[in-house]
Amino acid sequence: MALTILIEAAVESLDAALAAAEGGAHRIELCADLAHGGTTPDMQLLRQCRSQLIIPIFVLVRPRAGDFVYSDAEHRTMLERVQRAQDTGARGIVTGTLTETFEIDEQRTAELIAAARPLPVTFHRAFDACNDPVVALEQLIRPGVERVLTSGGARTAAEGVDQIRQLMVQANGRIGILPGGGIDPANVARLVHDTGVREVHFSVQDAEKVRRVVRALKDV
Repeated sequence: MALTILIEAAVESLDAALAAAEGGAHRIELCADLAHGGTTPDMQLLRQCRSQLIIPIFVLVRPRAGDFVYSDAEHRTMLERVQRAQDTGARGIVTGTLTETFEIDEQRTAELIAAARPLPVTFHRAFDACNDPVVALEQLIRPGVERVLTSGGARTAAEGVDQIRQLMVQANGRIGILPGGGIDPANVARLVHDTGVREVHFSVQDAEKVRRVVRALKDV
């Protein structure tokens, strides 16, 4: 019997969130400004989605587009937004922060995790900007990050399939590997087959894209 692959839909509107759920998504990542990689959504949008959706909503906490090296003031803003998202009904937090030398900022990551608890934390694609993904993964496992969103260091997850497979082996169940970046109905089945991942992430604007992914995954 085929295993169920969890589908996380990145959305930036109530209409898109409802469409994703209608299509069969299992979880929402709520964002703003997806065209530039995503930033923290307005909490009113989270309230609207919470009132109409049953599936879990994870909230992106990213203060701006651009790099992932943040000032002290930006870090304080991130901690505040984590708390606001938690208070507003988020079921998980998606965030990430790096040092100026493109390594995981372990101290600030630990502070973000502490602020998010008891909610699970996903470290987003800041991971793909790290110099050494092997070291970076261990730096996320130690403080208890639940999963890492990654394209395998490539432009798309399909192109980063070899690294995603290696990360799955290294993780060995200690952290989830969530591939994202250019995933669509045409490539999702091969990606899952070739890497062994049990979750996938892609942006959604309409229900049909999710339905087509669901159909593509039925025989994996």
